[in-house]
Amino acid sequence: MEVNVPGLAAIVIFYIFILATGIWASRKSKEQEKNGGVSKSEVTIVGGRNISVLVGVFTMAATWVGGGFIMATAEAVYTPSKGLIWAMGPPAYAINFLLAGLFFAKPMRSKRYMTMLDPFQHCYGNPFTTALLFPALLSDILWVSCILTALGGTISVIVGLSSTVSIVISAAVSIIYTLMGGLYSVAYTDVLQLSFVFIGLWLCIPFLVVNPVIDLTHTTFLNQSNDRPWLGELKLEDAGKWTDEMLLLSLGGLAYQALHQRILSAASSAQAQVTCFAAAGVVLLAGIPSVVIGVVTAATDWNQTAYGLPPPYERGDAGKILPLALQYLTPLWVSVLGIGSVAAAVMSSVDSVLLSSASMFTQNIYKSTLRKQASEQELQWVIRVSVLLVGLAGTGLAFVGDSVLAYWLLSGDLLFCVVFPQVICVLYCSYANSYGAITGYIAGLLLRLLSGEPLLGIPPVILYPGWKEEGGIMIQSFPFRTLAMLVSLLCIPTGSWLAELGFSQRLLPHSWDLLGIFREKQGVTEEQETQDTYVLHTRL
Repeated sequence: MEVNVPGLAAIVIFYIFILATGIWASRKSKEQEKNGGVSKSEVTIVGGRNISVLVGVFTMAATWVGGGFIMATAEAVYTPSKGLIWAMGPPAYAINFLLAGLFFAKPMRSKRYMTMLDPFQHCYGNPFTTALLFPALLSDILWVSCILTALGGTISVIVGLSSTVSIVISAAVSIIYTLMGGLYSVAYTDVLQLSFVFIGLWLCIPFLVVNPVIDLTHTTFLNQSNDRPWLGELKLEDAGKWTDEMLLLSLGGLAYQALHQRILSAASSAQAQVTCFAAAGVVLLAGIPSVVIGVVTAATDWNQTAYGLPPPYERGDAGKILPLALQYLTPLWVSVLGIGSVAAAVMSSVDSVLLSSASMFTQNIYKSTLRKQASEQELQWVIRVSVLLVGLAGTGLAFVGDSVLAYWLLSGDLLFCVVFPQVICVLYCSYANSYGAITGYIAGLLLRLLSGEPLLGIPPVILYPGWKEEGGIMIQSFPFRTLAMLVSLLCIPTGSWLAELGFSQRLLPHSWDLLGIFREKQGVTEEQETQDTYVLHTRL
């Protein structure tokens, strides 16, 4: 494929501009360290709790409006078997922000936590907090892979540059400015990137709508004729799957450190709530161009374009429908702006995810468990190394597959099934304890794994009602993710109550309290433990 020189030049200029903004923001973070009287790690992780509402709204919305968001939305609307009703990203993320503002912003920000894992550390201790880091870390790596895959596909289509090269360069730029300035660099580059997404994608819409190869009369809102309905169809047999994915995107985001990091960076609880509510509106507006692109590409006569026949869906290119529309249905300069928008969306999410994982590991594992006496300078280096390692892992996984929509959903699976119930209980279930938390963790993780995952080649052990086989792969239509989440949510208070009952009523010997929770509460002596053990054996 011939390289598009103007497009390549535009991408290079855009990346230089983003990098320069990140460097400028890193200087601002250093000024905050000197003048704000806060530690370096606090400035890096939560911006010294000095991020304004406007910048906060931009960085929160930009984190969710990534390459996976805009490309997967267009893919869902374009795909014949799906349609607008399956483009769940914009409404689901709006719901996610509204719930965050209503129920999570105040309890998190008022206690001045540094990361999402802080309340777990305070309530359950270090071992369980470490266990929670693993699903969060895996989810972040999958998210990085998703958005880098989206960028690689877009640049390869429009610019003609190898997807491998584009992925590596984009990841490198994001890693560099994240290393330099922490949340300040991430937040201020997000302002620029989200602005570019809005301008670039909205500017493409008029050119797409008036293109003569697009006949919108061949699409209808509902299936009232032989023409294709762009609203899509939700069959009864797919209702469980739709519900599962909608709840996954709506609620799973509440377990992301990237969300809580922006809440904790606000100057007050009220400001954090306003930021969440405003971001909900922004994310809805950001999804409209992708929906329009999905609709017009479904009405395109591809035989009249340089792309030719068969159409993208039949070639297996549905995941690249957005860059294909920019390449073949808009003028060159418009397609260049469009690719810049995708690059901006990708980088605005990559940097957030990189800092997210690095913050949790540094604050909740390294500082609290491994090196309690670590200096601020040492913590800064740990954050940088963590950013680099997560970036490399996500970049490497981006070369494995090219299904943006699949990675997008999978990235939130473990957080939804395992971590989300824990977040609810640690904030709102006062009697939850480590035994209940461990029970819920194991139950949610086990149920999710036993349900199978085609993307990872894991066959299902449990076949729920409505399962079917497609191409040798077992497909679950039952909302198995939601079931795993609900079981985990039920097990946490139930397990906590049973443990409390067993030890407080001496139904269980206190020597079995391996975590030392009830021994510390009740001041149990070794003599009492021996007596409890004797009583238990006598009963048995």
